[in-house]
Amino acid sequence: MSAVPIRMVGMTQTLRVASVNVNGVRAAFRKGMGDWLASRGVDVLAMQEVRADDSHLAELFGDEWQILHDPCNIKGRAGVAIASRVPAVAHRVGLGSAEDQERIQSSGRWIEADFEVGGELVTVISNYTHSGEVDTPRQEAKWAFLDAMGVRLDQLAAERELVTIVGDFNVGHREFDIKNWKGNVKRSGFLPRERAYFDRFFGPRGETVVGVDGSEGVGHGWIDVGRRWAGEVDGPYSWWSNRGQAFDNDTGWRIDYHVVTPQLGERVENYVIDRAASYDERWSDHAPVVVDYRVGA
Repeated sequence: MSAVPIRMVGMTQTLRVASVNVNGVRAAFRKGMGDWLASRGVDVLAMQEVRADDSHLAELFGDEWQILHDPCNIKGRAGVAIASRVPAVAHRVGLGSAEDQERIQSSGRWIEADFEVGGELVTVISNYTHSGEVDTPRQEAKWAFLDAMGVRLDQLAAERELVTIVGDFNVGHREFDIKNWKGNVKRSGFLPRERAYFDRFFGPRGETVVGVDGSEGVGHGWIDVGRRWAGEVDGPYSWWSNRGQAFDNDTGWRIDYHVVTPQLGERVENYVIDRAASYDERWSDHAPVVVDYRVGA
């Protein structure tokens, strides 16, 4: 594998991390994902809903990329992967304890990779949270997954400083994050109980946080890069339904995040969602979220 130099900025380096739900990586490449990737200067690419085998990924990405892949144990479902031009020094798959896997169902949904960049350790995690469905086992799996994510947030924050959890979280945290939020408050993806998890994820670490559903919990202290960068505005959205004119009217959801430790949050140099210029130019129903992080001495 040939390494491509990371961009230098003075004595520091810029690590470009992109995340996207590819909605089937083979279909995405057929529709133009390869052209986007070739032109975007990405160092680490986290993918969700890969729905492919290792051999497919190797063929699509070639020798320039290292591929770490956790396929779902149900063929044709989910699947997360991390493609990098910088070799990972370690990686882990799955979320939660082995005893909890039946409830959490994290197969093909969580993969962590550690990278040494500029003398620092940076951890990138590709996350594909369950979409859920109210009053069904699918929603119960989502609750269990979100519970396990909260536990892992605290573990990671205690272990290391520079971590970014990226991907399709399948929850719009605030009213800014969904164009038609009023019509979705009883649907999975914008349930008050789901949103309360995010209130805690982004609440002050160790302090009591009152969620939008009235629940109380302890804040984890992580940073939502997209909201910090964009400010208190609608969107910018990262997913649009294929129904009707949702994309053309920008009737979208912001459900794809970069969730980072406070230390890495101070290293953000740029944030952008690569929304396609037109409906016909899309290669997934999600748009890539691309963030530049300053690393090194």
